[in-house]
Amino acid sequence: MIKVKQLSHHFELGKKENKTTLPVLKDISLQVEAGEIVSIVGKSGSGKSTLLNLISGFIKPTEGDIWIKDQKVTDFSEAKFADFRLNQMGFIFQSFQLIPSMTAYQNIELPLILKGESEIDRKQKTIAMLEKVGLEEFKDHYPSELSGGQQQRVSIGRALVLEPPLILADEPTGSLDSETEADLLTFIQKLNKELGVTFLIITHDEEVAHIGHRSITISDGQLIEGSDSL
Repeated sequence: MIKVKQLSHHFELGKKENKTTLPVLKDISLQVEAGEIVSIVGKSGSGKSTLLNLISGFIKPTEGDIWIKDQKVTDFSEAKFADFRLNQMGFIFQSFQLIPSMTAYQNIELPLILKGESEIDRKQKTIAMLEKVGLEEFKDHYPSELSGGQQQRVSIGRALVLEPPLILADEPTGSLDSETEADLLTFIQKLNKELGVTFLIITHDEEVAHIGHRSITISDGQLIEGSDSL
């Protein structure tokens, strides 16, 4: 599903005459198989979120290559990657990233609108997804009227409604209490088992890391040798 080979990245700081280089990732290589839940674990500033942004195509690597579903995505233009993301990836964020002026129904429906699906198909798929995430009774509620766990379920529904094979999650439980976190992690495992969705989860939380098939530790921009359980 994902193959990362000798990936390095640095950010350039300052103006042209006083530019400095900040290394963030150094020679990262890893592989995620279809149907796995894999966690990338590391402290704040370790480079894990930068790695996720590189895999997502939001930033280009300084060196190295990334393949997703056997396609070398590091060669993609911004427009081609945007289309690839819409069809092949779903995203779950710590802060949910829901649109506050839209109901749960409308937030989940949005990717279907962006893809240009008909109103009849949108309605059928959105209602089915609301049922799958257990929020059919809350379809007309706005994010401010939902609990943190319910908002994250809307976020998951939005991520899954186009049936992408890959979900990228950035600290998905960071805004949740421990009980809601446990429920959400069980739900992710259920989705993985029933739908075969591949999850790549960025986290600093060991509880989150333990739900997956493997966890890989990143520190100071490098993978820790032996942290991959395969």
